Amino acid sequence: MRLTEFWERMRDQFGGSYAESVAKDFVLSGLGGRTVNKALADGEDAKVVWRAVCDQFNFPDRLR
Repeated sequence: MRLTEFWERMRDQFGGSYAESVAKDFVLSGLGGRTVNKALADGEDAKVVWRAVCDQFNFPDRLR
């Protein structure tokens, strides 16, 4: 997954402003206690990060 697709999915699910807030402030256990922004900055694959977001927020399987 490209980063552009990742951010598009984030905006689709959370809205523009809230997506940025979730990425910056919400610590996900599925990312080893990192935020989305930290995980991406650390080089984590965008698809792995997206799946962690889906798990944390209980998104339906069709969005994964």
